[in-house]
Amino acid sequence: MSCAHGLNDAYASFVPPLLPRIMNDLGLSIAMAATLAVSFSIASALPQPLFGYLADRNGRRILAVTGPLVSGVFVASIGFASSFWILVLLLTLGGLGSAAFHPPGASYAVRVSEGKGGGTRYSVFSFGGSVGLAVGPLVAVGLVQWRGMEGLWVAMLPVLILMPIFFFGLPSGRTEVASASAPPNLRIVLKHLVGPLGLIFGVSATMAFVQRTFLTMEPIIVAHSGGSEALGAVALTVYLGAQVFGTVTGGLLADRVDRASLLVQLCFWALPAHLLAVWLGPQTALGLVAIGVAGFLGMATLPPIVVMAQEMIPSAAAVSSGIVMGLAWATGSIGVLGTGVLADTIGPQLATLVSMPVIVVAILLALHPTLRQGRPHFTTGV
Repeated sequence: MSCAHGLNDAYASFVPPLLPRIMNDLGLSIAMAATLAVSFSIASALPQPLFGYLADRNGRRILAVTGPLVSGVFVASIGFASSFWILVLLLTLGGLGSAAFHPPGASYAVRVSEGKGGGTRYSVFSFGGSVGLAVGPLVAVGLVQWRGMEGLWVAMLPVLILMPIFFFGLPSGRTEVASASAPPNLRIVLKHLVGPLGLIFGVSATMAFVQRTFLTMEPIIVAHSGGSEALGAVALTVYLGAQVFGTVTGGLLADRVDRASLLVQLCFWALPAHLLAVWLGPQTALGLVAIGVAGFLGMATLPPIVVMAQEMIPSAAAVSSGIVMGLAWATGSIGVLGTGVLADTIGPQLATLVSMPVIVVAILLALHPTLRQGRPHFTTGV
């Protein structure tokens, strides 16, 4: 599942480093370019609770295998798009494949019914995704510089070859569905969503906005300052590469320290790190360090968020994952549109800097007493 996660998420990072080229080829504004990135983000995120519900009820294997396959085929086809709206369509379809993968994938990984160690298990799963995200920009730019935008189709070959193999290597999950005492209860899920699950959702959505704003705007900032397409890709690779270590560290710490306190600390330090990363950029060594630290801290928040959510409703682990990953990511992604519109007015760097202090919202939510009064209402042996 970690390997499948890497393949799936590599396609998710194809678009941002190519935005300056796409803007030039199709004559798009910054706001329209941001719309392309957000189209994929929302499509890959918003339907996740629904796919999680289907996985909890009917088994996980079909969605976990079909998701990366669909994502890879459609994202790798964007080089053939001749207009803005065809691009939106292809990215939306690719995003739906990614949405189908994440909830069952996270449920396979955490295995909340096994108790202690869910954070570490999730960190292995998330490690694969982070590696894919980090490699994706270099693969996309490399293929385009080698064969042009049309050459991106080559990137669909790995999923076409591997996903059928993975299908026979994964348990279907039907045994767990059959042995469950009851199907996922949406009323219980909604009850938790207006309580502690809602707080975790808010933290995740805020941090998703920050990370997606950086990923979308940084290549545009570099291009506006006279930097090359390759330099923009390097900035994203450093940011996403640091997330590899962030997700592993966050998962390990989630099994060893109070998770609410961990979220507060990670969000607190993520604010100055992201401000410095945007301000300095990738042109200097110090700027690259700041970008790496920002990526590390941002992604380190995800393992404790996902594990806490699954432990709150063990019978609906995939649904819970879909809420704090997909629904939260979609909510955060919508805000990127606002940053894009603002960037057309005041410039991409200043607009991105103005957006970063929203991290304060995540800090305040993580400090809420509901998450700090022990964990009796969502503990399952951890």
